[in-house]
Amino acid sequence: MSDHLSSTFSALSDPTRRAILARLATGEATVKELARPFSLSAPSITKHLKVLEGAGLISRSRDAQRRPCRLQAAPLQEVADWVERYRQFWEASLGRLDDYLSTLQVKETNKNARKKR
Repeated sequence: MSDHLSSTFSALSDPTRRAILARLATGEATVKELARPFSLSAPSITKHLKVLEGAGLISRSRDAQRRPCRLQAAPLQEVADWVERYRQFWEASLGRLDDYLSTLQVKETNKNARKKR
Protein backbone atom coordinates (compact mmCIF):
# COMPACT_ATOMS: atom_id res chain seq x y z
CA MET A 1 0.00 0.00 0.00
CA SER A 2 1.27 3.43 -0.87
CA ASP A 3 -0.21 5.33 2.05
CA HIS A 4 -0.94 4.64 5.70
CA LEU A 5 -4.69 5.16 5.45
CA SER A 6 -5.03 2.56 2.70
CA SER A 7 -2.98 -0.03 4.57
CA THR A 8 -4.99 0.63 7.74
CA PHE A 9 -8.31 0.19 5.94
CA SER A 10 -6.98 -2.94 4.25
CA ALA A 11 -5.96 -4.39 7.61
CA LEU A 12 -9.33 -3.46 9.13
CA SER A 13 -11.25 -5.10 6.28
CA ASP A 14 -10.99 -8.54 7.86
CA PRO A 15 -13.24 -9.43 10.82
CA THR A 16 -10.58 -11.64 12.41
CA ARG A 17 -8.10 -8.78 12.42
CA ARG A 18 -10.73 -6.44 13.88
CA ALA A 19 -11.40 -9.00 16.62
CA ILE A 20 -7.66 -9.23 17.34
CA LEU A 21 -7.49 -5.44 17.67
CA ALA A 22 -10.52 -5.47 19.97
CA ARG A 23 -8.78 -8.03 22.17
CA LEU A 24 -5.55 -6.01 22.20
CA ALA A 25 -7.51 -2.92 23.23
CA THR A 26 -7.91 -4.62 26.63
CA GLY A 27 -4.15 -5.19 26.99
CA GLU A 28 -1.22 -7.02 25.50
CA ALA A 29 -1.53 -10.68 24.57
CA THR A 30 0.62 -13.45 23.18
CA VAL A 31 0.04 -15.04 19.79
CA LYS A 32 -1.32 -18.12 21.55
CA GLU A 33 -3.76 -16.01 23.57
CA LEU A 34 -4.88 -14.17 20.45
CA ALA A 35 -5.39 -17.44 18.54
CA ARG A 36 -7.49 -19.06 21.28
CA PRO A 37 -10.97 -17.77 20.24
CA PHE A 38 -10.46 -18.63 16.57
CA SER A 39 -10.51 -21.96 14.79
CA LEU A 40 -7.48 -21.00 12.74
CA SER A 41 -4.04 -22.52 12.47
CA ALA A 42 -1.06 -20.80 14.06
CA PRO A 43 0.30 -19.82 10.61
CA SER A 44 -3.05 -18.19 9.74
CA ILE A 45 -3.06 -16.12 12.93
CA THR A 46 0.56 -15.18 12.27
CA LYS A 47 -0.40 -13.94 8.79
CA HIS A 48 -3.13 -11.77 10.31
CA LEU A 49 -0.66 -10.39 12.85
CA LYS A 50 1.84 -9.59 10.09
CA VAL A 51 -0.82 -7.60 8.21
CA LEU A 52 -1.72 -5.70 11.39
CA GLU A 53 1.94 -5.09 12.14
CA GLY A 54 2.61 -3.95 8.58
CA ALA A 55 -0.22 -1.41 8.90
CA GLY A 56 1.31 -0.16 12.15
CA LEU A 57 -1.72 -1.28 14.17
CA ILE A 58 0.19 -3.61 16.47
CA SER A 59 3.72 -4.07 17.69
CA ARG A 60 5.32 -7.33 18.74
CA SER A 61 8.19 -7.74 21.14
CA ARG A 62 10.11 -10.49 22.82
CA ASP A 63 10.11 -11.02 26.57
CA ALA A 64 12.19 -14.17 27.17
CA GLN A 65 10.03 -16.97 25.70
CA ARG A 66 6.97 -14.75 25.55
CA ARG A 67 6.14 -12.74 22.39
CA PRO A 68 3.52 -10.18 23.45
CA CYS A 69 1.55 -8.09 20.95
CA ARG A 70 0.36 -4.57 21.74
CA LEU A 71 -2.17 -2.30 20.09
CA GLN A 72 -0.72 0.77 18.39
CA ALA A 73 -3.65 3.16 18.10
CA ALA A 74 -2.07 6.00 16.08
CA PRO A 75 -3.25 4.64 12.69
CA LEU A 76 -6.78 4.36 14.09
CA GLN A 77 -6.68 8.08 14.92
CA GLU A 78 -5.87 8.77 11.27
CA VAL A 79 -8.94 6.73 10.27
CA ALA A 80 -11.08 8.56 12.84
CA ASP A 81 -9.89 11.92 11.48
CA TRP A 82 -10.70 10.86 7.91
CA VAL A 83 -14.17 9.61 8.88
CA GLU A 84 -14.82 12.79 10.87
CA ARG A 85 -14.71 14.90 7.70
CA TYR A 86 -17.51 12.78 6.22
CA ARG A 87 -19.52 12.81 9.43
CA GLN A 88 -19.57 16.59 9.24
CA PHE A 89 -20.71 16.37 5.60
CA TRP A 90 -23.54 13.99 6.48
CA GLU A 91 -24.64 16.06 9.45
CA ALA A 92 -24.82 19.14 7.22
CA SER A 93 -26.76 17.16 4.61
CA LEU A 94 -29.16 15.83 7.21
CA GLY A 95 -29.56 19.33 8.60
CA ARG A 96 -30.61 20.58 5.17
CA LEU A 97 -33.01 17.65 4.82
CA ASP A 98 -34.49 18.44 8.24
CA ASP A 99 -34.98 22.07 7.19
CA TYR A 100 -36.67 20.97 3.97
CA LEU A 101 -38.98 18.54 5.79
CA SER A 102 -39.89 21.26 8.31
CA THR A 103 -40.80 23.55 5.40
CA LEU A 104 -42.99 20.85 3.88
CA GLN A 105 -44.64 20.23 7.23
CA VAL A 106 -45.44 23.94 7.64
CA LYS A 107 -46.88 24.05 4.13
CA GLU A 108 -49.00 20.97 4.81
CA THR A 109 -50.22 22.41 8.13
CA ASN A 110 -51.17 25.69 6.40
CA LYS A 111 -52.93 23.79 3.60
CA ASN A 112 -54.96 21.75 6.13
CA ALA A 113 -55.85 24.90 8.08
CA ARG A 114 -57.19 26.54 4.92
CA LYS A 115 -59.33 23.46 4.14
CA LYS A 116 -60.95 23.60 7.59
CA ARG A 117 -62.15 27.20 7.08
